Amino acid sequence: MIISIANVLSAAELATIEAQLAGATFIDGQATAGWHAKLVKQNTQLASTDPAFGPLRTLVQQALWRNPLFQMAALPKAIGPILFSRYETGMAYGSHVDNAFMGSDPRIRSDLSLTLFLRSPETYDGGELVIETTNGEETFKLAAGAMVLYPSSTLHRVEAIAQGVRLVAVTWIQSLVKDPAERELLFDLDTARQSLFAKTGKTPEFDLIAKTHANLLRKWGEL
Repeated sequence: MIISIANVLSAAELATIEAQLAGATFIDGQATAGWHAKLVKQNTQLASTDPAFGPLRTLVQQALWRNPLFQMAALPKAIGPILFSRYETGMAYGSHVDNAFMGSDPRIRSDLSLTLFLRSPETYDGGELVIETTNGEETFKLAAGAMVLYPSSTLHRVEAIAQGVRLVAVTWIQSLVKDPAERELLFDLDTARQSLFAKTGKTPEFDLIAKTHANLLRKWGEL
C-alpha cells in the first residue's frame, strides 16, 4: 500500500524549517547510504552536529505522531532517524532499496519509508520520487507539508533536479504489524469503522467492526 497524506506540517512549521535550514550545515548524503546505494546517491543532508538538527527532528517526529491518517496506515511501533535531504541542480538518487534495518540506538526494522516534502513543487524542476510497483512506476512530487508513505521493500529513486532546490525529510517506520497485507486489511477496517461511526454513531454494527479490528490487531501485532 502506498498512501499520500496532505498537511502533515502546517504553514508555520514549514516556515520554521525553511528558516532553520537556510543557514544550516549540510554534508555529503553518502554518509548515511549503504555500500551499494553510495554508487547512486547524489545529495546533501543536514549535519547531525548542526544546532538546527535536534529541534527540527523533534518537530517532524511530533507532526508524524499526531497525524491520525499516518497512525492508521503505518501503525508505528518506532520512527527511525529523520534525515533532512537537499537536492540541487544535477543531483539525483538512483534506483535502490532501503536497508532492512536502520539506526543504531535503537535499531529498527524498516517496514515503511516516508518522504515528507518541505518545498512547493513549483519551486524546482525534476526531483520526482519514483516507486516501482507490480503495476508499473508511480511518481510523486507533492505539495509542501505533504508526505508519501510506501513499503521499504520497493525499489525507488529520485529523478535529477533540472532547476531549483528539492528539500525533503525522510525516515523509516517499524510497524506494529509486520505483514503489509495484514496492515492494509487493518487500515481498510479502521477506515470503514470511522466512516460508519461518523454516519450512525455507536451502533451494534460499529461494535462488531471495532471488535474485529481490535482482535486482528491483537492477533497480528508485535510489541
